[in-house]
Amino acid sequence: MRNPLSSKSLPARLLVAALLVYACRTGHAGLFGKSQTPPQWGLDASKTHTPDYAKDAAAIILFDEYVETVDANGRAVEREREAIRILKSQGRGNTCEVNYDVDEKINYFRVWTIAADEKQYQAQDTDFTEEGDTSVPIMLSTRKYRIAHPPAVDVGATIICESEELMEPYLQEKVWSIQNGIPIAFQALEIDLPAGRAHTQSWHNSKPFQPVEVAPNHWRWELKDMPALTLRDIPSRPEWAAIAARMSVQWGDAAVEGNDNQWRAIGQWVTTLEADRPAPSPEIAAQVQTLIAGAPDFYAKLTPITDFIQKNIRYFVVLRGIGGLQANHAADIFHNKYGDCKDKTTLLISMLQVAGINAFYVPVDDRRGIVDPADPSLFGNHMITAIEIPPDVQDPRLMAIVKAKDGKRYLIFDPTDERTPVGNLRSALQDSYGTLAAGPASQIIALPVLAPDANGTERKGVFTISPDGTLTGSVDTSHSGPEGAELRTILKYSDEKERRESLETAVAHDLPGVVLNSFQFVQPAALDKPLELHYKLTEAQYAHQAGTFLLVRPRVVGTHVLPFDDKPRTVPIDLTATGRWHDSYDIALPPGYVVDETPDPVDADLDFASYHSAITAKDNHLH
Repeated sequence: MRNPLSSKSLPARLLVAALLVYACRTGHAGLFGKSQTPPQWGLDASKTHTPDYAKDAAAIILFDEYVETVDANGRAVEREREAIRILKSQGRGNTCEVNYDVDEKINYFRVWTIAADEKQYQAQDTDFTEEGDTSVPIMLSTRKYRIAHPPAVDVGATIICESEELMEPYLQEKVWSIQNGIPIAFQALEIDLPAGRAHTQSWHNSKPFQPVEVAPNHWRWELKDMPALTLRDIPSRPEWAAIAARMSVQWGDAAVEGNDNQWRAIGQWVTTLEADRPAPSPEIAAQVQTLIAGAPDFYAKLTPITDFIQKNIRYFVVLRGIGGLQANHAADIFHNKYGDCKDKTTLLISMLQVAGINAFYVPVDDRRGIVDPADPSLFGNHMITAIEIPPDVQDPRLMAIVKAKDGKRYLIFDPTDERTPVGNLRSALQDSYGTLAAGPASQIIALPVLAPDANGTERKGVFTISPDGTLTGSVDTSHSGPEGAELRTILKYSDEKERRESLETAVAHDLPGVVLNSFQFVQPAALDKPLELHYKLTEAQYAHQAGTFLLVRPRVVGTHVLPFDDKPRTVPIDLTATGRWHDSYDIALPPGYVVDETPDPVDADLDFASYHSAITAKDNHLH
């Protein structure tokens, strides 16, 4: 399930910072007494000169300050003060919001506007809207968003926002998102801790800044002139939140010295939270015994269980308070036949336990680069499973394997992914990180990068060119691994008309006047078998007459467009997936024609990819 508080490049500025694993967070009503004038801090912030570096920005955050006041039990009250200046009409969408759930409380949320002519306006109850959590389409959630729509928000106006919220009792972490889609002139974070309570800090894509102790065990960080992060029109780029700078502060069990110790504490917290959830019921045990009856080896036990979870437990999210973090009990998930990512992992762990196979929770993010091994945190949006592989099992079908520090091997599997077979792993989760929540053995683990042969497409085409240049023929494709799984998902949510239109559009990229004569998708029941697509086509005037010559493009369909341009590169390149793509075409030329000239072979071997192309001719056939 997705986390709406993971940092995103949005025009609106959130009042609450991003936090959490697999939890969808959300806001509450502003509490107004009598009409009030803007606070002094807001008036001071509104007088801030717009810096020259922001001249092209749609808006700028002049001031943004969080204060976390932590009680003896580790529960925080969070206060935020923020001032946003609108610089262009496009920046009017920048506003404030607060979110809340059943175990949080909004003490107050007040908003003012100081117009360009310095007139002052206070937002009233009618200037606020309350929205439900819509971050995941298949979802029920008790979390709410309270969003301000203050008056007189025109170019030159400054929005002043302040809020105070009693936070969840079970979270003892602050993720401070210090970079936004608009520049930030000044920002600060304060953590006010009880005597004797420790804290740790870690940074993502930012050099560390040390705090000042403004009072006993009361710490303050200040940052100035943070540039905006905009990734518009940058091809093959990482996720926005993978690049945006942030800091995490821990004051709970993870506030210990050493990166490894912090990750261990986070994993132990997850282990404790979910400790009783996977307990198998008699019904679960009976189902497992039926599934694995007569299974001769590890793989034969594993696959019917993972297949059962994928095909019989519907993905559905129900979030109520800590339900955003804690799974339901396995017996309830099995009975209801639905659950979200942590629920499906819970039931899988339970069923594997009956089969004598150990498995563990792995909090991750389904966007590569979000979880940072240098930044111990609960920051993330998804839950998957690590399945322990016995030392004597060496099965080439089990490809998505990682090795822990103690030498144990784990198969990484996403039970939410209904179309990628166990042993493989969808591309979005590869080359990322997750927390192996295995009690005292908890640790950060690097998720695997699978070999190219685990993913890709094999395309074969047989064509004939008539004397008038018309091309007719058939194409047979075979899609394996994550690429095949993605296509299976598309087929599930499309009808015949949509499939034809999509295929015609794709083929027309190479053959603009193509007529799709027929097409057929073949989906084997076994997920580890490639998905096939067979289609027949006709393209008029494919070959062009040039005097006595006939010009033919030997690569008929399947052009691979490199996702780059000639602009200077400012961010890393993300090529999305490893894979192997192979095309083989045979073209029969019209009678009387022989091949006169073909392009030279191409062989390019780079450290991250290779490309090979060759064209041969015999009589009037081109290959």
